[in-house]
This record gives sequence, structure tokens and C-alpha cells, in this order.
Amino acid sequence: MPEPVLELVGVGRRIGDTTLLADIDWRVDPGQHWVVLGPNGSGKSTLLRIAGLHLHPSTGTVRVLGEALGGSDVRTLRSRIGYASASLADTFRPGITAGDVVMTALHGALEPWWHDYSDDDRDRARALLGRIGCGDRACHAFGTLSSGERQRVLLARTLMVEPDLLLLDEPTAGLDLGGREELVAALADLAADPGTPPMVQVTHHVEEIPPGFTHALLMESGRVVDAGPLAGVVTEQALSCCYGLDLHLTQVAGRWAVRVKGSDR
Repeated sequence: MPEPVLELVGVGRRIGDTTLLADIDWRVDPGQHWVVLGPNGSGKSTLLRIAGLHLHPSTGTVRVLGEALGGSDVRTLRSRIGYASASLADTFRPGITAGDVVMTALHGALEPWWHDYSDDDRDRARALLGRIGCGDRACHAFGTLSSGERQRVLLARTLMVEPDLLLLDEPTAGLDLGGREELVAALADLAADPGTPPMVQVTHHVEEIPPGFTHALLMESGRVVDAGPLAGVVTEQALSCCYGLDLHLTQVAGRWAVRVKGSDR
């Protein structure tokens, strides 16, 4: 069995008397692409921040890319992880170009002023923008891009460091239908590429699961309800129990959809 890319054993996270996560066991292996689903407050983003080495657990052990959290240089490990969240877009100056947003990932920076970059770095940033369908936006000011374009630029940024693991925290949050579909398509293209490292996407909605994703982790109240191959976890029964609703689930052409039963009457 190959060494896991990410492994959490007995992981918990508490703040005062509030339990955010409890008894989390989770393993991501090479070649897998995971979606983390669950209602608001279920602990999804906290889990991803621990996986991305931005938070320490209160209990349990975390191993990322073969290294144990607490036993390795976190800065070095983070440089091997592509991490993006919907809120990251707000941290960039509106006038910075899309190409510079991607390129500055090499130093974990928000501006290109404090580091030196080569023509090869700039060419790679433009190539990555082309890969996710924003090649003609490289010289555009980041603040002038649509919400969907900004999220795709941030996706390209995660790839700039040639990561061994991609973690995406609600990348579709706040997007309109067009922006959501463009981003889902970009993620599906990445999933179809055997050179793409394992991906983990946090989302609230099954409609945002990209084709090609292989596994799912379902959470509720800080605990894992189920985890494993996508088709075995994303079921009507499991989702209905998790969200407290009587749900009807469908799958067409690799895309999922859900509605409350009787809502079409």
C-alpha cells in the first residue's frame, strides 16, 4: 500500500468549551481526489486548515506528505501544499495583475516587489492561467476580473509551486451559476490529468462536485459521518440524515443534484 499523502488519526480541535472537531480519522492516498461535504458549522474548513498546516489539532496526529506535524519544519511542508480559499481573493491589491497573483505564489507573497522573478517564472504563470481558461487575463488587473475568473486565477496560483497536495476551501463560494460552472469545469480538467496531485475540495453543495473526483468525506457536528469512494458516501440516505431533510439525489453525466422531496409539487 502506498504511503498516504495525508493522514489524520484521532484528530480533535477545541476552543475553550467548544468542540470544533472530534475523533477524526481520515486518509488521502495518491491518485485520489476528495470532496468534503457537510452543513454550515460541521467543521469542514477547520479540518482543511489543519490538513494545510495552518492550525494545530488539540488532540491526535497529522501526517502530511510523509512528515508528522510537530516533527518537521512547517514552512517547508507548506511550500509543497497548494492551498486556496474563497476569502483569499480579498487579500490582493485590486491593481495587481492576474499573472502576478499566480507568480507570487513561489514566495507565498501578495506582491511581486520584494522578490526576484525570472522570465521563466512569468511564462509559467501565463501557461497555468491558460491551463485553467484564463490565459487572456494575465495582464488584466485582478480587481477587474469577475468573481469566477478570480477563483480560477487563485486555482492557477495553487499550481505555481508544483504542489504535492491541493486543498481548496469553498472555491465556489459567492459565485454565480456561470462562474461556478467554469470553476467546476476547470477542476474536472485537473482531475482528468494524471499529473495532477491529490485534491481536496470543501463545499456545501453536491452540484459542485467535479466529474473525476473519486472520494467523499461527509461531516456533521465536527465528526465524520462517512468517508470513502464517492458513490458509496454520497447517497440519499446519508445526505438526508446529515442535513436533516428528506432529500432526492440524482446523477447525470457525472454531475450530482439534490432537492427536497416533494419540492416540485
